[in-house]
Amino acid sequence: MGRRKEFPLLEKVRISDIGAEGNALARVDNLVVFVPMLIPGDVVDIKIIRKRKKYIEGRAVRFHEYSSDRIHPRCTHFGICGGCRWQHLPYNLQLKYKEKQVRDNLIRIGKVDLPEINPIIGSTEEYLYRNKLEYTFSDKRWFTAEEVKSGIPFGKEPALGFHIPGLFDKVLDIGECHLQPEPSNSIKNSVRKYAIENGLSFFDLKEQKGFLRNIVIRNALDGSVMVIVVFSHDDEVKRKGLMDFLEDEYPRIISLQYIINTKKNSSLNDQDPILYKGIDHLTEEMNGLKFRIGAKSFYQTNTKQAISLYLIIREFAGLSGNEVVYDLYTGTGTIANFVAGSAAKVFGIEYVDEAVQDARINSGINNINNTIFFSGDMKDVLSEKFFSENGRPDVIITDPPRAGMHKEVVKAIILAQPEKVVYVSCNPSTQARDILLMSPDYHVEKVQPVDMFPHTHHVENVVLLIRKQNKNLSV
Repeated sequence: MGRRKEFPLLEKVRISDIGAEGNALARVDNLVVFVPMLIPGDVVDIKIIRKRKKYIEGRAVRFHEYSSDRIHPRCTHFGICGGCRWQHLPYNLQLKYKEKQVRDNLIRIGKVDLPEINPIIGSTEEYLYRNKLEYTFSDKRWFTAEEVKSGIPFGKEPALGFHIPGLFDKVLDIGECHLQPEPSNSIKNSVRKYAIENGLSFFDLKEQKGFLRNIVIRNALDGSVMVIVVFSHDDEVKRKGLMDFLEDEYPRIISLQYIINTKKNSSLNDQDPILYKGIDHLTEEMNGLKFRIGAKSFYQTNTKQAISLYLIIREFAGLSGNEVVYDLYTGTGTIANFVAGSAAKVFGIEYVDEAVQDARINSGINNINNTIFFSGDMKDVLSEKFFSENGRPDVIITDPPRAGMHKEVVKAIILAQPEKVVYVSCNPSTQARDILLMSPDYHVEKVQPVDMFPHTHHVENVVLLIRKQNKNLSV
C-alpha cells in the first residue's frame, strides 16, 4: 500500500477574505486556499489537507500574526463544538460577509442583473436568540486535543451536548451554550447530574444501547418552556423518576413530554411524543398573531428576528387585499397566516401532514378564515388541475429547505404565471440556482438579506421577482 502523498507546508499566508461555507480564503500561486476558523488579516502556516483542481483545503498549524479585527470568543467550546464559528469576528463584519455572500451567489450562480441590495438586517440579539436546542447523550464524551496531550489517562465518561462536526458518534460535553436563554443550560446540566447520580445510562451511538438518547428544549418569549426527553426504550421507574424531577425543579416547564425511540437513527419526525405533564404545545405571539408550537413543529428558531423577516416578506408581496397567494413549503403556516390579513385567499402547501394540521390550528386560533392548507409533494400538488380548481396565484411566496426547489416546482411556478414571486431562502447558492432557472420569465426587483443566526455563516435572503412582461408594473 503506497504512502499518502505529503503536501508542502504553505508558510506565512495572509487570509484575505471569507468564502464558501464561512471558511476563510487566501490565494497562493494563483490557487484559492480554504481554511476554517480564520478571519481576514490572520497570517498563518497552512497544512494542506487536500488538493482540488481549482482550490486547496487546509488547516492552520501556526500563527504568525493575528488579525487586528479578531475578538475573543465568548464560548469556552469555541473551535471544537462546530457551531458559532464566527464568534471571533466582530458582529458588524459578520454582517458584511453575509451580505457579500448573498451578492456573490446571485452574481456568480444566478447570473442576474442585480438592483442595489438593501443593507442586511442584523439580529437584535447576538446571543440567547434561539428558541430551540437539541442535545445528545453519549456514554463516551469527546476529549479535546489539550486533554489528550496532557497524558492523563481517560476512561469512558458520559456527555450531554452536541455532535462533533462530521463524526456522528462523537459528542462534546457542553457546560454552557450561549444561544438559548435560561433555564436551558440549567435544565441540561441538572439532567446530566441527575442521570449520573441515579445510574441512568447514556446512549452508545455505535453499539445502540443505553437509556437516554436526546433532550429537546424549546422556549417562548413569555418565558414558558417545553422539554422533550428521548429514551431508547421504556423503563417506567427510571423514566418517571427523571420526568418527576424535571417537573419539581422547573415550574416554567409547561409542556413536559417524552419519546421512546427504538430506531437506529435519532430523527424524531416519525416519532410520537407522549405528554407527561402540562399541555402539548407552547404559544408564541408575533405581530398580534398567536402561533401554536408543538413538540415537532417547525418554527423559526430566532423568534424576534422572524418578525423582521415576515414583515419584509409581506412588504415585498405588496398585497392590496384582492390577491390569491400561494405559500409554498408553508410549514405550520406562519407566513401564510402572517399575510392572510392583506390577501383575498392564501393557499399553504406543505409536505409534512402534521405541520399542515398545525397550520390549520394556527388559522383557527387567530380567527383567520381565508387560508386553505394542503399536504403533499410540492411538485405533484402544483398542477394545472390545482390551478383551475383553486385559482391561479397572483403572488407566490416560497420558503424551501436548504436544498432549494425541485426543478419541477420551478417549472410549476413559471407555468402558474404569478405576477410576483417572493423567494425566501436560508441558502443563497440554491436560491441563486433557482433564480437562474426562472430568469427567462422573471427579473430580480428587490433583495433583502436578514441575519437569523449570529456567529454562524448562515444568512436568510428574501428576493422579489417580477414577471418580465410587467417590468413597468408599480410594485
